[in-house]
Formats: sequence, C-alpha cells, structure tokens
Amino acid sequence: MNRTLAGLMLTILGLGCRETEGYDASGTIEFTQTDVAGTVPARVERILVEEGSEVLAGDTLVVLRQTGLPQDIEQRRARVTAAQAELADLERGARPAELDRARAELRSATSEAERTASDSLRMARLLAAGGISQAEFDASASGARVAGARRDAARDAVRLLEAGARPDRISAARAAVAAARAQLAMGQAAAAELVLTAPVGGRVMARHVETGEVIGAGIPVLSLGDTHRVWVRVYVTAPVFASIRVGDTVPVTIDGLGDVAFPARVAALATAAEFTPRVALTEKERSDLLFGVKLELTDATGRLKAGLPATAHFMTDGGAPMVDSGRRDSTSDR
Repeated sequence: MNRTLAGLMLTILGLGCRETEGYDASGTIEFTQTDVAGTVPARVERILVEEGSEVLAGDTLVVLRQTGLPQDIEQRRARVTAAQAELADLERGARPAELDRARAELRSATSEAERTASDSLRMARLLAAGGISQAEFDASASGARVAGARRDAARDAVRLLEAGARPDRISAARAAVAAARAQLAMGQAAAAELVLTAPVGGRVMARHVETGEVIGAGIPVLSLGDTHRVWVRVYVTAPVFASIRVGDTVPVTIDGLGDVAFPARVAALATAAEFTPRVALTEKERSDLLFGVKLELTDATGRLKAGLPATAHFMTDGGAPMVDSGRRDSTSDR
C-alpha cells in the first residue's frame, strides 16, 4: 500500500517537472542596412560623418564632385536666357522706332510713285502730240513702275511690322525656351545627385571610401543601419515552430547585457524547412527539421548593437504556445 502511494507521488512530481518546457534558439542582432551611393561617376570631395555617428533622415553625408559640371550648368543657364530674350522680342513685336522708320519710307515711296505716275501721264500726252520720242516715254513709264513697286514693298513692310511675328515663330521660340529649361534642370539634378543625404535615420555602420577617391555609379560610400528596426533570425525545431504564430511576443536575452529580457515580436515565419534531408522518414531525420523565425525587437536604450549574440526563449506547455500577443492571423504564418 505504501509502495503504491510512493509510486503515485513520483508520477505526480514527474508531471509537474514537465509541465512547462522551454526551447532556446540563438542568433545575432541585425539592423536593416541601407547603402548610400552616388548615381554618377564622381570624385569624393568631403565625407561629413564617421563610423558610429548617429544621423537623421535628410542629413548631408557626402559631397561628390564632377569636373566641368559647374561650367556646363552655366552654359545651359545662358542658353535659357538667350531663348527667353528671343521669345520676348517676338512677343513684343516691332519697336516704335522701327515702325516710324518704315512708315517714313512708305511715305517717301508713295510720294515718289505719285510723282513718277504724274510724269508718265504727262509724257504720254506729249508722245501723242509728237513732242517726245517713244524712247523718252518708255523711260518715264519704266520709272513710274519701279516707283510703284517700291511703294508696294514699303507698304507690305509696314503691315508686317504692325502685325508682329507669326504665331508659328512664337510657338517655336516657346518650345526653344522649354527645351533650354529642361536641359538646365537636368544639369541641376545631376549636381544635386552629387550631394548624398541620409535616406533614413540611423547609425553609420561602415565607411567604404576616403576623400579624393574616384568612385563609379552605384558604388557604396557609406552603410547606414536603421537602429529603429532591430531584428534577429533564429531557427527552431518543427514541434516548436508549430506553436508559433506571427504577432507572438518572445523574450530575448543578449550576451553581455545580463539577464535583461527584451520583448521581441514574431515578424515572419519561414515557408520551408532548412538544414534537412530531402525526404524525412525516420524519427531522427524529423528532428533535423529547422525553421527560420524572424523576431523584431524594440530598443529605446540604444544598447543593442549589430552582431551581438541573442537568445530567444520559446516556452511551450505540452506543445501549445504560452507566449501570445493576442489575436493571431492564420493567413500570415506559413
């Protein structure tokens, strides 16, 4: 009777010891990294930050230089000025002095045409009376025609000046101004690309070049780590993986920071196993299945550094998850 009671007590104690089981998975702290690079080949003129510096989005990090670009921009600006001046001249039309001169020439040509026409008429009467020769009359008539043509040309010139430039010439001048402005904007955009700013706030993780070096387009100059987006990837076995859902909260401890546990949110779950044979048939092969879990951490203290070893503590109770942030989205895991 005493032997049976002792066995029952041992069984109860054994169940109590296995009531809460844990699984630790290790990884390293990572920051979301962004490379800062130029879009055109250039020489590094100035680097304004050092490794480890904290920067804000929009801060100037690096100044590059392209030989001849300032002079090219000035040439494009001069083309814009010239095109605008030509358009303005066409839109204003003739100057008052030009109109006055053209009108004076018309008055003179009209007077000359009237005089030669009167002379030609008088010479025709003389020719009929036999007072002049045919040659003298022909010369007089020819002078009248020339004077009349000069008068007509002067009249047309005045009309053209009064009407102003043709609409198609004004449209062409406007198009020339637009093209010159576009060329200037391209040059200014190229100059703006030589000033590299921080796309996000964070910490300068690495400096890849030095002042004076010539770099190609797309070559990273600096690498920024987004200290607000800290994460760690760990790998767990299939039984533990089955108990995890996106949104769960998992405590994470960091080597060197004592027993302080940082809350980490399960951000993503792997869609396939890793480190496993192609066909898992035996019990041992099933235990080799490992699934990746991405955990996002929030750190307001700034103590988390990239590369620090981290350990995530997954707690299970008979295979059921014990750490849960609340509502689970069954469509967002696997």
